[in-house]
Amino acid sequence: MSGGESHVSVLLDEVVDALEPWAGKHIVDGTFGAGGYSRALLATGAQVTAFDRDPTARRFAEGLGERFRLVEARFSEMDAELGEGSVDGVALDLGVSSMQLDEAERGFSFLRDGPLDMRMGADGPTAADLVNTAEPAELARVIYVYGEERQSRRIAAAIVRRRAEQPFTRTLDLAEFVERVLGGRRGAKVHPATRTFQGLRIAVNEELSELEAGLAAAERALKPEGRLAVVTFHSLEDRIVKSFLTERAGRTPGGSRHAPPVETKAAPSFSLLFNGAQAPSAAEVEANPRARSAKLRAAIRTAAPVWKEAA
Repeated sequence: MSGGESHVSVLLDEVVDALEPWAGKHIVDGTFGAGGYSRALLATGAQVTAFDRDPTARRFAEGLGERFRLVEARFSEMDAELGEGSVDGVALDLGVSSMQLDEAERGFSFLRDGPLDMRMGADGPTAADLVNTAEPAELARVIYVYGEERQSRRIAAAIVRRRAEQPFTRTLDLAEFVERVLGGRRGAKVHPATRTFQGLRIAVNEELSELEAGLAAAERALKPEGRLAVVTFHSLEDRIVKSFLTERAGRTPGGSRHAPPVETKAAPSFSLLFNGAQAPSAAEVEANPRARSAKLRAAIRTAAPVWKEAA
């Protein structure tokens, strides 16, 4: 969902092209944010139902007209809300939105002082709760797996020692502490706390499990010939989307003729719109540095039944 300083949606033209919206089509904007995708989709004449678990997102929905509806819920609930086989397109723009990053009181940014919150929604444990109460091994796991931080054990151990004397409650306090633990920036372009903050944010919001559930919900919600477009911002998200679409498109490697036979896969429920992922243009990255890591993957729903989830 990351956008520029004026909340410009990343890969906007590419997403709209992938979805092929027009008058009469019903498109889901699964991650409303500041409404960039929804506005572009509405401009084509399409009907848009947007989802956002953040109650503050509603302020960006004013004046979008009768073809637009905003549902305050997770995008994994789209099929329950709209019905199976009911929509012509689904757009998912993942991660934290620029408005959430830019508002210090949300606690997402390590560059702006605010409460250590990081919740995209209005309920559940905060990042402060996680930092101050998680077992050392769990804290290290969150930072390593979700933040892809190699120094996770070192950071977690230092956090546990510090929190025993003084709990963490503010973003800059944690960011500066992690920076000191890692020995400062030493000219690094990326802030030393970047990965730690990413790990905490993903854990607090259950982002990866929500993505997996959301992709399955999109499979159920889309009509045959409906289109799915997903923009990711880091390798953990992209790996999940790539794996889902590769499998659902029947692109997984077949078994060896020398190996025991494997269970026959279900008929492909998606066909890939293009191979691999599309990246932003150099001009877009220059205009909006937050776009630099973005990738777009897209696929078309086939008429095959929804795949049954593994037990």
